[in-house]
Amino acid sequence: MCEVAMEEQEREISDIAPQECPSAAENGGVMLVVNHSHVHAPLSVVLATLLYCAEFITAAVLCSMYHKTNDGVWMAFTITFMLVPAVLIQLALTFIHRDLGTDRPLVLFLHLLLLGPVIRCFEALVVYFKAGHKEEPYVTISRKIQLKKGQGLPMELEIGQSERTLATHRNAFKRTAVIQAFLGSTPQLTLQLYATIQEKYFLPARLALMIITLISIIYGALVCSVLAIQIRYDEYKVRLRPAAYLCMIAWRGLEIATRITALVLFSTALAEWVILVGLVNLLFFFFHPWAEFWARKGSLAEDVEKNFSKLGTTVVLCMFTLLYACINVFCWSAVQLDLTHKELIEREQHWGRLALYYCGRFVENFLLILLWYLFKSDFYEYVCAPLLVVQLLIGYSLAVIFMLLFYQFCHPCRRLFKYNVHDCLHCVCCHKGREGAGGRQRKPQPTYSTAGTMVLVPEEPLELLDPRNSEPPDLTSQLGERETAIIDDIMEAA
Repeated sequence: MCEVAMEEQEREISDIAPQECPSAAENGGVMLVVNHSHVHAPLSVVLATLLYCAEFITAAVLCSMYHKTNDGVWMAFTITFMLVPAVLIQLALTFIHRDLGTDRPLVLFLHLLLLGPVIRCFEALVVYFKAGHKEEPYVTISRKIQLKKGQGLPMELEIGQSERTLATHRNAFKRTAVIQAFLGSTPQLTLQLYATIQEKYFLPARLALMIITLISIIYGALVCSVLAIQIRYDEYKVRLRPAAYLCMIAWRGLEIATRITALVLFSTALAEWVILVGLVNLLFFFFHPWAEFWARKGSLAEDVEKNFSKLGTTVVLCMFTLLYACINVFCWSAVQLDLTHKELIEREQHWGRLALYYCGRFVENFLLILLWYLFKSDFYEYVCAPLLVVQLLIGYSLAVIFMLLFYQFCHPCRRLFKYNVHDCLHCVCCHKGREGAGGRQRKPQPTYSTAGTMVLVPEEPLELLDPRNSEPPDLTSQLGERETAIIDDIMEAA
């Protein structure tokens, strides 16, 4: 047997099907899972690679069409939003796999050609198809807690070399999917929708690019939500059901679609002001984590990368904060940054921040749509503008409703919440009801969990309840008092 590395944080390997061993009860309730041969297919790696290639190729075709029609502005912005995320993805893959210190010239050359995701996907598929042909010793034991009917069941997972390698690929492609979605697909979709409205006609390549970018953004938002759950509940085995995915797709799709539509419509009416709106949003969410960091007077996380200096760590944290800001400009990031923590993520669920974000974003979208309605051009005379305004507001409201449904009924760890959506809404309604009744707060009725237990006992004399009577009696003083009383009676009789 080889030496086993005990690791607690294996969140990427949390979707292995558990198999209960007969000796689970003998080991103190720990369920040992031995499953080397069954390796899950890297579907997330393949999907991320397909989206990357499809968006890159479609954007290149569209750029060639812009070049033929002499649309230099559209071509320049399309190339920018195509190349910037592609370069950042190559850097992210190289950083996560740590290839700079290895002798792999072909892989590095393909990264220079912006084909890094393709070769990484090919490597993951080779590992997957080779797995199971020969028995391999496990290299890691991952301890998790599986929630079953509201109770936690401790379990240990033996991880083989193939599954560990595939987990590294999944981990890398999850990060690249987020980079692709919010640093490339989101501005690309906004640009192409704006160009379509300005030119007043659809290009087939442009329409295809808009559909691909929308799918990429929704997938990136889903990855953000799943990563937030896995990081926040790292010690638990997280498994999402199909209903949860459908609810998140509806939530994220409506939220992103209405947000981008509101920004594009506002830009068609007030083009100069949309740059100010975007910069204010971006700068606010970029400096907000740093302001909290300076207010706490903390030190930068030192475990980001061991070989980095303080300058290199600061640069990485700035890039990470920029990605966080870009996500929050268009949708809820599902996490809050903590630059002093080694994982850079706060583990607590802040319902107040969630409510504040969606209330503020709803007000901002309403103002943007209202300003567009007041200053819209003649092009929209053939469009029912009031109906479009109502549809956008209803769409964002539906996104919030699907988000509440997800946290209330579909969240995999909802039983661990200290307060859920129902509790928060109940508190808000009760608070408003007390204010409407005159501001008088009634004393809450005792419940079975908080009320004291009443025990019936025989009544004691009131003298015993006096603390002064709790001391033992003084027999000498009592005899002296009796003798004095007898002498006084004799003197009175004489």
